[in-house]
Amino acid sequence: MLIERSSLPAVLILTPDRFEDKRGYFSETWNRKTLVDAGVDLDFVQDNQSFSAQVGTVRGLHFQAPPHAQDKLVRCSQGAIFDVALDIRCGSPTYGHWVGVELNAANGRQLLIPKGFLHGFVTREPASVVQYRCTDYYSPTQEGAVVFDDPDLGVDWLLSGEPILSPRDSSAPCFADVESPFSWTGPLPWED
Repeated sequence: MLIERSSLPAVLILTPDRFEDKRGYFSETWNRKTLVDAGVDLDFVQDNQSFSAQVGTVRGLHFQAPPHAQDKLVRCSQGAIFDVALDIRCGSPTYGHWVGVELNAANGRQLLIPKGFLHGFVTREPASVVQYRCTDYYSPTQEGAVVFDDPDLGVDWLLSGEPILSPRDSSAPCFADVESPFSWTGPLPWED
């Protein structure tokens, strides 16, 4: 598995090896030992999947606050998405910065997003399926959101038309109106 730092060192891009033959391919998408050897020691407890029928569907920007904050490992197993992570750890050298990565079925890439980051994506192809693993269970009382197109954040979603949003996402507050529940406590083990 190729493990790369994104432009935000806390966010990793994982590209599993693919073993191809005339039938197709096989790929190991997660291996705890491989990641522990790279300094990433996470215990995933919940897997989620979303299906988005149309191009331009935006989901995010979301977070789950402590004590149920979640690290996420995101991949797109059908279609394509532009996946975004934005640092909201108060005091972090990259606070307020974002990174976006194309995840699709063809490239097999995954994005590892640690606690303390907003997360969202936009679909780039119809019938996109996104799967992600989380290190804590969903807790509706701890969920939070920031409006995806807040001009203060400057995220370029690569949209070519009107976004398709849930009522929750379209009415999410601006970043300046959300008090971050996260503080930076120094580099994560895999940032060293």
